[in-house]
Amino acid sequence: MTALASIESQDIAALMRDMGIKARKAALELAQVPAEPKEAALKAAAAKLRENSDVILAANAKDMEAGRAKGLTAALLDRLALDADRVEGIAKGVEAVAELPDPVGRELARWSPEHNGLDIARVSVPLGVIGIIYESRPNVTADAGAMCIKSGNAAILRGGSESFHSSRAIFDCMVAGITEAGLPENAIQMIPVTDRAAVGEMLKLSDYIDVIVPRGGKSLISRITDESRIPLFKHLEGLCHTYVHASADPQKAVDIVVNAKMRRVGICGATETVLIDSSVAGRLLPRIAEALVAKGCELRGDETAQAIDGRIKPATADDWITEYLDAIVSIKVVSGVDEAVDHINTFGSHHTDAIVAENATATATFLNGVDSGIVIVNASTQFADGGEFGMGAEIGISTGKLHARGPVGVEQLTSYKYIVRGTGQTRP
Repeated sequence: MTALASIESQDIAALMRDMGIKARKAALELAQVPAEPKEAALKAAAAKLRENSDVILAANAKDMEAGRAKGLTAALLDRLALDADRVEGIAKGVEAVAELPDPVGRELARWSPEHNGLDIARVSVPLGVIGIIYESRPNVTADAGAMCIKSGNAAILRGGSESFHSSRAIFDCMVAGITEAGLPENAIQMIPVTDRAAVGEMLKLSDYIDVIVPRGGKSLISRITDESRIPLFKHLEGLCHTYVHASADPQKAVDIVVNAKMRRVGICGATETVLIDSSVAGRLLPRIAEALVAKGCELRGDETAQAIDGRIKPATADDWITEYLDAIVSIKVVSGVDEAVDHINTFGSHHTDAIVAENATATATFLNGVDSGIVIVNASTQFADGGEFGMGAEIGISTGKLHARGPVGVEQLTSYKYIVRGTGQTRP
């Protein structure tokens, strides 16, 4: 616990239980709110974000100063940093969610069994209360809050200590906007302490929280998986791959690999391992290496890759299972698409993987064989983003298979119930 909040450790359990009770009450109210008030509330929240941009940036400056003192890497500082353009982007993201079709109350299916004449419909409903645990990306505060409101869910947010001030400033704007529009104040709550015990107590609130969405590193996900009494949408690490097939267009291969690795190295969609077909490695790998080195990327590779280009350092076994979140990439030469698929399924995190190829058979083998939430052909892995998918935003990239997979947008934050209408039927 830090001086950021004055709640005693022994009171954290009571704090979390109180937040759970408030969230459950707010969720029941939100589930009945029509589309128009939710849209108005989120647009009001976006306006508050713009009005308070200076406040948010001042809060972020505190976090950045503390992050530098703590020795955060350049990539982590980039994830934490806000400027006027990024605040505007956050506000636009909230507006984009506001303008999405309402995911609640959709009739997903309807039928009438011949033997009983009942009219049966399957209709989308909110999940209820969603707990989101995330690390040093303050924009998640707005994205997660907006998506929960749009989908009729209450949210309990737990941001990382590195982004405490930034996230709190964004949270205050979100609450001001939704309450101004008449939605319940407790529809979005943020845990006001940085003590890790709060996470432990949150994971016990199975009577109040319906699902937990963890976004963070391997240690955070491992802890939550071990301790949670509540179902999870797992957002595991982004150990993403780009495979350059023998049929790849050379310029596409260079452009896609460089963008996939270097556009933003600290995001979960950044490529961490490049696989390249042995039949083209001799002529393509030096071009790719040259372009990566020019961007400041360190190269690590297997013996074959090292023999082709002397700038490639030896890779260890750990390199194939490391999410660098930095300007480092591992490179492996493979014998073909089958070996590439096998490597990805063995060492990847089932997040996002791409193939650069012009051969339709190779592409089909890759798409069918790779067991990941997102599989891409001839484009950068950095498109692994709900906004890029036209979903407005995302609450995370689910690497699991139950309920939601890939970008978790507002539709994935709903469940369904059955509405059954009769005309007096009794069951024989």
